[in-house]
Parts: sequence; structure tokens; C-alpha cells
Amino acid sequence: MQSIDTEIAAKIRTDIIHGVYAKGTRLSEAGLCEAHQVSRTPVRLALRLLEREGVIRRGGGRGYIIQSPTSADIKQAVQVRGHLESLAARLMAQAPDRHARLPDMAAAIDTIERAVDEGRLDVDVIRRMHSANRTFHQMMLQGCGNAYVGFTCRQISHLPMLSVGSMVFERSVQDTKEQLERGLFRLRLGNAQHRVIYDAIAAGDAVRAEGMMREHANTMIEYIETFEKRDGTLTVADLVAYAATGDGALED
Repeated sequence: MQSIDTEIAAKIRTDIIHGVYAKGTRLSEAGLCEAHQVSRTPVRLALRLLEREGVIRRGGGRGYIIQSPTSADIKQAVQVRGHLESLAARLMAQAPDRHARLPDMAAAIDTIERAVDEGRLDVDVIRRMHSANRTFHQMMLQGCGNAYVGFTCRQISHLPMLSVGSMVFERSVQDTKEQLERGLFRLRLGNAQHRVIYDAIAAGDAVRAEGMMREHANTMIEYIETFEKRDGTLTVADLVAYAATGDGALED
């Protein structure tokens, strides 16, 4: 169960990311209290949380100013997360107790492989792949032996494409057979990288694990750049539309 202030922060954050508030818009505690039908205390706590996340900043006087993230901000955050996960892969490969989490990682790889082999990308398949992908990445963060790696990842997890195990899909992935095949091929490639990372960690090959994890993470930046070239001006709301949600649906 989320606290009231966390729920309010989530609602405001979602509005900011989807462009409900324009960059530079001033938020007032009174207005938010009225909009969400709550007292000032949870609103103040929610605004402080959002300020720490960097999506709002204090105004010159009273209130806060919207500081909407851009696609460039997302790319920079993805780059940071990629380095953190690469570090996690290297550290896990060096950890003496790494074998405890390997079965879960192997099961996640097998789940994604079976889902891709079904040859479709409906809500059910995407839900299963998203869950398995999240497990694979979570096991690596938990198994690296450095709690600050996971902690730092969580600080940027509120941004689109930055939560653990985020997956990206073409909005038109199910429109034609060609687009479906392209989407399935990309998923097979990503899962093949998972298997290489898994094998390297199991073998204790820290250099191989780190290198492949970095390559795996960089594909997210490549996708964003592809969307930028094709769509022209790319907003954060557009990036949300390319991401799979936690329930397996495509946001669009």
C-alpha cells in the first residue's frame, strides 16, 4: 500500500511526464490540495519527493516550477543506468555466492524465449516477457553485492524506460507481419545477450559479463535515437508510448 503522499507524487509525476503541465508551469500547494482533495501535509511531502527526483524545482517565491524531463535527459539517464548494470554484472561475476540467483536468471531467459517462440506480441505475451525481464535484471542488481548500485538505479526509476527490466516496443509492432517479425527478432537478440551475460556470470568471467551488459544496455539508447530520426521532435510522452507498462500493455 502506498502512502497518500506517494500516491499524489505518482499522479503529479505522471501528469508531468505526459505533458499535462507545460515546462515552467508553477504548482501551488493550495491548488494541488483542492485538485486531490487532501490536506497540505501529504502535498508538501509529495512535492519534496518530486523535487528530489528533479522533475520540479522551487520557484523564486512560493510554490514549485515544473522542470519536465526531455528525451535528451532520458538518454543520459539510460546511459547512467547502463553503466550501473554493467558494474552489477561484473561484481556479480566476482561474487562467491552468485550461483544462488542463477536459477532465477536462467528461468527468466527460458520464459522470454518461449514467449518469443509463440510468434505473437499481445498483452499476455508482453506481460510474461516484461515480468521475466524484470526478474533477470533484478537478480543481477541484488546479486552484485553492492547495495548502492540498486539504490542509485532506483533514484531514476521514475523516468520512462528506466525502471528495472524496462522493455521497448514499436507502437505499430502488431500492425503488419513484417513489423511483428522485426519486433520478435529484436527480442530474440536481446535475450541472446541475456544468455551470454548469464554464462559469463556463471563462469566468473567479469570482463565478459560487464562488456555484454554494456552492449545490452546501449541498445535502449539506439532505439531512442532511431525514434528521434523517424519521428522528428520526440517528447517524453512519446517515449512512454514506446514502453511496456507493468501490466504488459503498450502505452499509446
